[in-house]
Amino acid sequence: MRIGIIAILSVILASCGGKSTETESVSKADTQQTYNWKLVTTWPKNYPGLGTAPENFAKKVEAMSGGRLKIKVFGAGQLVPAFEVFDAVAQGTAQVGHGAAYYWTGKSKATSLFTAVPFGLNAQEMNGWLHYGGGLELWRELYAPFNLVPFAGGSTGVQMAGWFNREINSMEDIKGLKMRIPGLGGDVISRAGGVSVTIPGGELYTSMQTGVIDATEWVGPYNDLAFGFHQVAKYYYYPGWHEPGPILEFIINKDAYATLPADLQAIVEGATRAVNQDMLDEYTARNNRALVELVETHGVDVRKLPDDVLIELRRLSAEVIEEVSQDSEIAGRITESVMAFRKQAMDYHAISEEAFYDARKVK
Repeated sequence: MRIGIIAILSVILASCGGKSTETESVSKADTQQTYNWKLVTTWPKNYPGLGTAPENFAKKVEAMSGGRLKIKVFGAGQLVPAFEVFDAVAQGTAQVGHGAAYYWTGKSKATSLFTAVPFGLNAQEMNGWLHYGGGLELWRELYAPFNLVPFAGGSTGVQMAGWFNREINSMEDIKGLKMRIPGLGGDVISRAGGVSVTIPGGELYTSMQTGVIDATEWVGPYNDLAFGFHQVAKYYYYPGWHEPGPILEFIINKDAYATLPADLQAIVEGATRAVNQDMLDEYTARNNRALVELVETHGVDVRKLPDDVLIELRRLSAEVIEEVSQDSEIAGRITESVMAFRKQAMDYHAISEEAFYDARKVK
């Protein structure tokens, strides 16, 4: 009897040992497998801020993964055209993309809400809504039919209203204005009687120089100086009513993401969060210095949009946002969510951020 019990225990122990060894073998295989991904962007290769963000992402992922996940970055036009990034990643031509959601309004009008809402959320508020206000979950629900997983991919902070070769003294000056301005801001300009067009960043200088467009918004002093817009435009207007806190995006092919082991998925997510914050830090510092150079070295004429123009643009923005909310069931839920968060943020920031800014100016 004792001999029988010993035999049974021996079989059980041997079986357990086999399973442990097998599990360890699979785990070891996961940590040894390497992955090579492609990342396509809507920006020129290594363009300051916007273009360096995906490069930084790739470096962080490779370093944190010990070389198990390597990502090669392609600038706009190197592998696919700037405005084909979404489809390229959805179809698996590349595993990752970096761009702005408002370039994909042909897929759904609601995509614009994940870049910028005119007179909406600033960068701090957008990050709060996405990561702690339900925004990211809605974003992923919107992109799921396209086989994509989105992540926040950086912010430039409040942008400038743009470069103009026409003075803006009233809403009449917007009528007939040909302006490069994508997203919901472009819809507002069109409603105001202007002509909004979407042109990749690398073509904007020539378009302004040759008169193809009369005005362009791009980002702010840091990037605008790099493109040399002060050489082809007369007036530099603020504030960036159309993009108060634009969020860029990393989009990842869902199938490719699912093939990664859990630790590499965590590394990818951590790297996106790091790059998202790092870009805002960079623009906060470098916009300051670039504005000084534009004004003091290049004599740029910086002007504020008239109050009555801003009031009318705000009214038209409300109309455009309401129309987006009616585009689809999910667009309605996204709009409701972002506008509710905006109301809460405005109430709190009236006694925090805004109050502090006012106090800081008191002499």
